[in-house]
Amino acid sequence: ESDTASEISFQFNRHKKSPSVGSHSSDMASVSSVSGSVLSVYSGDFGSVDAQGTVEFALDYDEKNREFQVHVSQCKDLAVVDEKKGRSDPYVKTYLLPDKARMGKRKTSVKKRTVNPIYNEVLRYKIEKMVLLIQKLNLSVWHNDPLGRNSFLGEIEIDLASWDWSNRKLNWYPLKPRSLSAVNGVDHRGVMSLSIKYVPPGSLGKWPKNPPSGEVHIWVKDVKDLLQLRPSGVDSFVKCYVLPDTSKKSYQKTRVIKRDTNPVFNHTIVYDGFHTEDLRDACVELTVWDHEKLTNHFLGGIRLGLGTGLSYGISVDWMDSTQEEVAFWQEMMLAANEWIEGLLPLRSL
Repeated sequence: ESDTASEISFQFNRHKKSPSVGSHSSDMASVSSVSGSVLSVYSGDFGSVDAQGTVEFALDYDEKNREFQVHVSQCKDLAVVDEKKGRSDPYVKTYLLPDKARMGKRKTSVKKRTVNPIYNEVLRYKIEKMVLLIQKLNLSVWHNDPLGRNSFLGEIEIDLASWDWSNRKLNWYPLKPRSLSAVNGVDHRGVMSLSIKYVPPGSLGKWPKNPPSGEVHIWVKDVKDLLQLRPSGVDSFVKCYVLPDTSKKSYQKTRVIKRDTNPVFNHTIVYDGFHTEDLRDACVELTVWDHEKLTNHFLGGIRLGLGTGLSYGISVDWMDSTQEEVAFWQEMMLAANEWIEGLLPLRSL
């Protein structure tokens, strides 16, 4: 059923008072600040003002340096956030949609006490032209609050595939209310097809067929519709851990599938050392990465568990499975020795 197979043990002292912290935590830390900040274009919006005013900017692509440039000039007649003091402290923020995990956001400086801010700043993205043309530019204006309770002031969204790249002049654009298309396109990262199975201790007859402890089998079949980070596609692979064990013994990965946004892995991993009660406290984390020479880029992942927020009585942030992921895990727990098939959306974790 698969072209490669791995078998490793789930090792964790069930009476341990504190969770272990392993190497893969630093792996995730390298992307957590980015992926956490882009869960929503509007994640920091605490205001209720209506969008108004205009923004002046120009777009250009530097072929020599392979750089997309957004020249933000100024804004006029923005909404007033603090009506008592008659002030707004605006700044401009940009995203490229839907590839927000890798490109992240750019923003200008904050101009205080004005509804007519002047910026004259250039926001830059290192990106191939062919990749840029399959994305949209989301440019939004925000009021900056000292306590982080920022207010949305308006936005404009541009389809870069239809943009006139001979137009390098500054132009005025009206600011509009928030865009549903931006929200819907923020966190689509692809869909993973997989099957899982739990083999309880003593359920397969006499040894050697009967495992001395339980086993969890994970069959990673394929992933569809990954983010295309380069014109040639993406070179992807899947990492697997059984949390809370983040040791090297817990770490497994598939081979790299090159130049394909719909990679077929067909890779099976077997973890032994599972007692039935461990299924309530453990979590299988599968993450998809784009492989490059200098660094790997996080594309998305899933976490299979009960999503209780607790592991062996300890509060942990990774026990955060979605309803779909929890239902998938519960179905496996209730159907011993049976393959459970699933199709789960990747998320930012």
